[in-house]
Amino acid sequence: MLDQFTDSKGTYTMISLTPEAAEHIRKSASQGNMADMPLRVAVTRREDGSFHYALGFDDINREDDHRFESEGIQIVVAPQSMDMLNGTIIDYVDLDGSKEIIFINPNDPAQQ
Repeated sequence: MLDQFTDSKGTYTMISLTPEAAEHIRKSASQGNMADMPLRVAVTRREDGSFHYALGFDDINREDDHRFESEGIQIVVAPQSMDMLNGTIIDYVDLDGSKEIIFINPNDPAQQ
């Protein structure tokens, strides 16, 4: 079960990482000399309604960001992405012989 929290912006279910995703993110951060930076998770809705996801390390501290920790990884999300990412699980899986980050998102129309 995912943890819920309430702040001045609403009630949300925490974004979480699987252990496999966390390990992959740690390795990526270490290789890029970004081990101390939080992981920024973002999503935008395209004109056709589909979601486009983005991940990156970010050392800019924005006052209105939502902050989480999952599997020892600090995660930041901008307010405009929060509703679309509410309850998302980020995993690192083998898809047809290739390892990839995937988003398991109850809000994504493609996953309905």
